[in-house]
Amino acid sequence: MKLDVIKLDGAKAGSVDLDDAIFGIDDIRGDILQRVVTWQLAKRRSGNHKIQVRNEVSRTGKKMYKQKGTGGARHGSRRAAQFVGGAKAHGPVVRSHEFGLNKKIRAMALRHALSSKAKSGSLVVIDAAELTDPKTAALRATFDKMGWKNALIIAGPEVNANFKLAARNIPNIDVLPNAGLNVYDVLRRGTLVLTKSAVDGISARFAQKEAA
Repeated sequence: MKLDVIKLDGAKAGSVDLDDAIFGIDDIRGDILQRVVTWQLAKRRSGNHKIQVRNEVSRTGKKMYKQKGTGGARHGSRRAAQFVGGAKAHGPVVRSHEFGLNKKIRAMALRHALSSKAKSGSLVVIDAAELTDPKTAALRATFDKMGWKNALIIAGPEVNANFKLAARNIPNIDVLPNAGLNVYDVLRRGTLVLTKSAVDGISARFAQKEAA
């Protein structure tokens, strides 16, 4: 498929051919996208929730009352979970929430996420994401003019320093290099903006996967 390339000022800068195997998938697999988003969010969870288990509760270890003759149940410690101030039974402990996911599934999901943006008309290709001065107000005015209220910008192999500084305080705008392209960020933003070098990088990325 062919898409027009524009500049940051809105002027046309030619066109680019997009690989249909990456940007032209018609049958978008929502189940695959859901699996990868869940996998990404699980990986970023800190997993540092923690309760005190029985041997960590600071209470006396003395036997509560004698073993027999009280008419009550036999207990040996106030640290038990059934007592106020005792430990919590089967509560959360520090652990990793990460789980494995096949590389082919992850690659498929990224293709479907990119195709979903192209199919909905939310994919924009620009010639470059570069600025001579890191002026946030000017860049924000440019984004408003282009209609980019909620956008992910993939800037190429490296993000231009001035562009990064100008964009970092603009709400709902994310700027990432090619290596940062991921399913979750593509789906969470309304518009996907790719530079020409980003398009070349994406094509090369999937070409390497197919060769492997």
